Amino acid sequence: MPDSSPSAQIDELRAAFERDLAAAAGEPALRTVRDRYLARKGGLVSGLLKSLGSAPPEARPLLGKLANDLKQSIEARLEARLVETAEARPPAGALDVTLPGRLPAIGHRHPLTLLRERVEAIFGRMGFLIIEGPELEDDYHNFEALNMPAEHPARDMQDTLYLAAPVRSAAGSPATLLRTHTSGMQIRYMERHAPPVRVIAPGRVYRRDNLDLTHTPMFSQVEGLVVGERITLADLKGTLYAFLQELFGRERQVRFRPSFFPYTEPSAEVDISCGACGGTGRGCSMCKRTGWLEILGSGMVHPAVFEAVGYDPERYTGFAFGMGIERVALLKWGVEDIRLFYENDLRFLEQFPL
Repeated sequence: MPDSSPSAQIDELRAAFERDLAAAAGEPALRTVRDRYLARKGGLVSGLLKSLGSAPPEARPLLGKLANDLKQSIEARLEARLVETAEARPPAGALDVTLPGRLPAIGHRHPLTLLRERVEAIFGRMGFLIIEGPELEDDYHNFEALNMPAEHPARDMQDTLYLAAPVRSAAGSPATLLRTHTSGMQIRYMERHAPPVRVIAPGRVYRRDNLDLTHTPMFSQVEGLVVGERITLADLKGTLYAFLQELFGRERQVRFRPSFFPYTEPSAEVDISCGACGGTGRGCSMCKRTGWLEILGSGMVHPAVFEAVGYDPERYTGFAFGMGIERVALLKWGVEDIRLFYENDLRFLEQFPL
């Protein structure tokens, strides 16, 4: 039958404390042990001292001494362990040189910049010169010299962002605007250089579009121009075939569809086969079940454009093409919302390869 005398309780409490102390690892665990045994309310030692009142009067002095000795012993043992734990912990701000280093976060260029550089590199290998010009353009270079007279719908204030300026064009329209395409650089280059010409003009352009899944008031564009003697539609097709298959992969098919642009004649829209459905169109929402994706516009340079820059249209021919960098990015990477490129969300931007 177990001994339930106060002396036996003291011995049992001492043994229990030793077990708990041995099992405690770390400062939080040691403080838990201290609260269990030494807390003023609910502590086991405090409860033991209170229970001594029921012991025989002649035994109380000895039992009180034993209980106080236990309390002091527990306090000393706990204090020693806490000191040891604090000494083992490194000081605040200490540097452990044995830890592996942390790799710094390395950024990279924006995906639209990466794609623009890729386009420039492809045409650069084909011998194209990269030219850049002002985003603030005049009416003549943006419209008139490109065979777009004053009544052309592209001049509508709802499509073009005009700036207040006292100077007006010969046609009477405001002379200063945010360029709607980079074609003005083709005119500027031809005004200063004789054929042959082989250039691309990348840069930002502006149109009065509402921001939605596929439209934005500001976007990036690349336009190309080739002028020389005996340039034919075959040269246009060969150039764009080579460019698109290098950019998207040689498994992609390319087709030309008749279209209309005021500065080219004949004109053509260029499509590539859909990468999501392999060009089959079956159940594909990306290509709207057609198997094709529109990628750029192109055509042979209109003789009126050559006349505007002083080239002899009887001697020279050429072709031009243009594409939106954002649209190419949407199709190349399967992005469904153009706004993602401008929201600066690193979770989106970090997905694109260098």
